[in-house]
Amino acid sequence: MAATTTTARTVRRGTRAPATPGSSGPERDTHVKRVLYVVGGAGALLVFAVPLVFALVRSVQPGDVIVSAPHASTFFHWTWENFSGLGAQGPLRRSIINSLVVSLSTAALTTVLATLAGYGFAKFRFHGRGLLFGLILLTMMVPFQAILTPLYLQLNTMGLTDSLLGLVLFYTTVNLPFGVFVMRNAFAAVPTELEDSAHVDGCGTLRLLVSVLRPLIVPGAATAALYAFLASWTEFLGALTFLTDQDLYTLPISLVNLQEGTYGEVNFGLLAAGAVVAMIPCVVLYVALQRFYVAGLASGSVKG
Repeated sequence: MAATTTTARTVRRGTRAPATPGSSGPERDTHVKRVLYVVGGAGALLVFAVPLVFALVRSVQPGDVIVSAPHASTFFHWTWENFSGLGAQGPLRRSIINSLVVSLSTAALTTVLATLAGYGFAKFRFHGRGLLFGLILLTMMVPFQAILTPLYLQLNTMGLTDSLLGLVLFYTTVNLPFGVFVMRNAFAAVPTELEDSAHVDGCGTLRLLVSVLRPLIVPGAATAALYAFLASWTEFLGALTFLTDQDLYTLPISLVNLQEGTYGEVNFGLLAAGAVVAMIPCVVLYVALQRFYVAGLASGSVKG
């Protein structure tokens, strides 16, 4: 009897009750995280995709359907008249070309200047470096609308109003602080030993920047370029202020001028189609550079 009792105690102490399905702590936490990830991703998809789908649907609907209350009977009244009418707008085609020229030039110039400045702030030691970099970051807190009047007077004195070059310089100035911030963090993440090895092999500063460091800073450069392109492609107030020649209007200004009839009656069909056309370069560029853009922003968020 005593032996039986001892054996039972040993069994109770040395064995555990079999785990029931779904009772494991780590496995349950993993399952909950997976569910939350799916729910969060689906919610984000709805938030960002539904407006795009709604804009696409509205762009292929007649103007009277757009201005009326949504109804199931008229929802599928689709037509290509909006896009055909948009293509017949000669000034709009010229505005698209102007916007492409300005946005691409701004992205290229901002990326080059931000790369050079970021390399200097990250790798060179000079007096007042921290203060100067702090002043550059401080300019990011000042909206350009607050200094629009002195900017206009300065460009007008230089003879750069009513000029796409002046608009490119204006957009580059506005977007450059963010580009310098991103590129400085991108260069700061590069190991110093890599530069020392290149210098030992006789590599100069310019060749080091172009041949050795360039592949490592592509995410930061893509982030600066994409940010500058999107900001200049969609900007309205600056272009409206510095441009008065209709032949130089950019796409946002021309979209506002899409109206017909008396008393400024707006053609919402053309406006919806124009908005979809304006979205195309933004979506294409973001999808193409998404991995670089996310990597560049992540680097800028954790690097000092």
